[in-house]
Amino acid sequence: MVEKLPIVYVRGFAGDTSGINKAVADPFYGFNEGSTHVRVGGDGEPIFYQFESPLLRLHLDEEYQILVQGGQLAFLDSHEEVPPDSIWIHRFYDVSATTWAERPQDYSLERAAENLLALIEKLQAKTGAPRVNLVAHSMGGLICRCLIQKVIPDQRPGRTATDYVDKLFTYATPHGGIVFDVGFGLLERLRDTTGFQGGDIFGPRRMYQYLTPAARLDPDGPPEGWMPEEMPNGEGSFPKDRIFCLIGTNPENYDVAMGLSSATVGAKSDGLVQIEKAYVPGARRAFVHRSHSGPYGVVNSEEGYQNLRRFLFGDLQVQADLVGHRQPPDTARDDLVWQAEVRLSIRGVSIVMHEQTADHWCPIQLSIPRTDDTPDTPVPLVTTFLASGLTPTSDSPMRYALHLKILSLRERHGVFHFREHLERVADLDDILIVDIGQRDGALVAWAMWNSQIPGSIRDYKATGDPLRDEAPEPETWVAFVHLPSTVEPILGKNAGIKLTVTPRT
Repeated sequence: MVEKLPIVYVRGFAGDTSGINKAVADPFYGFNEGSTHVRVGGDGEPIFYQFESPLLRLHLDEEYQILVQGGQLAFLDSHEEVPPDSIWIHRFYDVSATTWAERPQDYSLERAAENLLALIEKLQAKTGAPRVNLVAHSMGGLICRCLIQKVIPDQRPGRTATDYVDKLFTYATPHGGIVFDVGFGLLERLRDTTGFQGGDIFGPRRMYQYLTPAARLDPDGPPEGWMPEEMPNGEGSFPKDRIFCLIGTNPENYDVAMGLSSATVGAKSDGLVQIEKAYVPGARRAFVHRSHSGPYGVVNSEEGYQNLRRFLFGDLQVQADLVGHRQPPDTARDDLVWQAEVRLSIRGVSIVMHEQTADHWCPIQLSIPRTDDTPDTPVPLVTTFLASGLTPTSDSPMRYALHLKILSLRERHGVFHFREHLERVADLDDILIVDIGQRDGALVAWAMWNSQIPGSIRDYKATGDPLRDEAPEPETWVAFVHLPSTVEPILGKNAGIKLTVTPRT
């Protein structure tokens, strides 16, 4: 069972003074905001659907406590012991609000990270928990990274971030900064030079300052090739598999500045953060068709919550890779490109957990391999987390569905060729149904392609021998599932999906 630790929410950028004043007026800094929308019912009519908010859902689903007594800090200060399964808001903007203080402080990201460390240490002392989980939206993820990469190394020598933080989950954080699709870099330079409304914190020079410990900081600025989304590796570094980045792919519903933001950042974004800038390389991640914030934002979404809940409390990590494939014979032509699309669904969950598709600007590129690639070089498709306690019934295995498409695209000198093209028709379009359970205390799994299942999927029950475990390590389970034979002329007869399941604590 995954240990329940205190959860600390860290909100995003509020902008100018009026935005800060609005943020501090909310007792939970926006994490109490849910959403409502409709779905089409069986009779074709709309059915009302409500998501309560990530704050309330963790209270209801995981029995986390929301402790307030005139203020959460007041509660902490007035109690010697506090339960570890509790939710806390890092209210770092309060000291900068003109409505609360006679002499408000200028906002400082570094100070917000320092105060976050003080809150964590107080929670450790009061709850007895060894660490906390951090859940952050947008700029809040950069505050958490400042804590991990700079504040702890500078102010707690001899200790590491894992002494304080167990997991970090970020919603739509600009890990690589905020860049624009127009202006040829002029808008970024203007923002970073003037520091307009504090927006320079999303530029490389300021990011280098608050993401680099003093011992390694170059006063002349970041070295050539420095990338803010990259986190340190090596001894004492925070493990990448303890980080989850939720990436939004819907810019259309981000209506800040009457749509000017999404138009400036570009279509390949959530309306504020470009897709390729929204994650830490090596971290776990999922793509969801949600905007940066607002009524259809990532935070107040069922998609965000289900990924959050399973990352924090899931006891199994499941990774699916495309392996054993070869490039099709006609790939040598310079106008042919192959792409993959994936969607992940979990039984009992009302939304798609992850969708990486061309129409959302994030397909998986199956490019011509490098000279050092081999057919065994895996193409990561998805990594997700399963919780054995969330199965519909006690005797049901955990089931998920991986919808895989393989598509070809002809393009020459930036111009598409459509003579032999059938729009949205894939060369492979099938769904792998995977069931994971226990037998005699050991992990077992079954897999079947939807095209091979007679009748309804909901009536299908995995039978027969489970997949053979090919992992030499006792704590890891690995199996291989061949792609349907119809795709052999494209990717070869050895192409398949490699499933890797590992336990989590």
